[in-house]
Amino acid sequence: MRPRLVFVHGVGGPRDTDAEKAQWLRALADGARNAGHSRRAAELLDGSVDVRFAYYGDLFAANASEDADVAELLLDAVDERLADPRDDREEQVLRRARAQIAPEGQQQGAGNVLRQVIVGANTLVALRGLRTLGGWASGRVMVRHLGQVTDYLRRGHVDDAGLSIDRRIRDRVTAQLDPAGPTVVVAHSLGSVVAFETLHEHAGPVPLLVTVGSPIGMRAVVRARMRPRPLQVPAGVGRWLTFWDRDDFIVGRPELERCIAANAAAVAPVSRRVDSDGAWVHPAATYLAQPGVAGPIVEALEAVTVV
Repeated sequence: MRPRLVFVHGVGGPRDTDAEKAQWLRALADGARNAGHSRRAAELLDGSVDVRFAYYGDLFAANASEDADVAELLLDAVDERLADPRDDREEQVLRRARAQIAPEGQQQGAGNVLRQVIVGANTLVALRGLRTLGGWASGRVMVRHLGQVTDYLRRGHVDDAGLSIDRRIRDRVTAQLDPAGPTVVVAHSLGSVVAFETLHEHAGPVPLLVTVGSPIGMRAVVRARMRPRPLQVPAGVGRWLTFWDRDDFIVGRPELERCIAANAAAVAPVSRRVDSDGAWVHPAATYLAQPGVAGPIVEALEAVTVV
C-alpha cells in the first residue's frame, strides 16, 4: 500500500487536472530536493506515492458569479493589507481601491456595486503579487474567480438531487481521501476552506494537513461563514501547517492558531510565512516549490507506516 497524497485546488476556471497535478508534483519535487530530500523527490515522480487531485472547478462553470458579495471579500483583504503595507505606493493603491469599491455617498444598487468592485479590482491587480504577468488578466476575471469563494460559502446552487454546491464540492474531495488509511492533504486557496470542512466529516487519519494561500484568516467573509462552529481543527488531523506570503493578496494575515481551536489531541494550526519574491505568488506551485513547504510534506509521507 502506497502513502496517499491528495491535492485540493483553489479558485479559477476549468482546468486540465492531469497537467495541474503534474505541475504541483514537479514544484513539490523541486522544493523537496532543495530541502535535502532528493530520494523522496524522485519517488514523488515515479509513482511510489498515490497522488490524487481533487477537482471540483467544473461545478462552478455555469454558476460562477461576478457577485456583489465579493465587495466584502475584497474590502476584508484590503483592510488586512492596509494594516501592514509594504511601502507608501502600496498603501496608496490600497486606499484608492478601497474608495472605488465602497465610495461614500453613492447609490448602492446591485449593478452599481458590481461596477465599483470591478473598478477597484482593476486597481488592485497593479499590486505586487497580483501583477497581470502570470496573474489575473483583469479585475473582472479576479472578481469572477473570487466569486467562487462566496458561492461556496453561500451554500446555494442546489442541484436536482437537492445537493448544494458546497456539499457536492466536499463529496469530490471525500472521494479522493483514503477512507481508513492515512492521507496527507495539501490544500490551496479556497481548497483550504473546502478541506477544513471536508476533514470534519472524514473518519480516516490525516497525519499532515498543509494549507497554502488560504483565505481562512479573512474574518468577515470567510471565517465567519465556515462550518462547523465553533471552528476547531478536525479530529483526525495530526498536524496542520499553514503557509502565507506577504505578497499574496488572498491570504488573511491573522495567525490561524489565534482563531481556530485545537482538537482533542491538542493539535492547533501553525502559521509560517514564506517569501517567494515574485510577481504572481498566489499559485499553489509557487508555494510548493519552497523548501520550507515541501520538506514537511515529504517527511510526513515518509513517516506514514505502510503495510
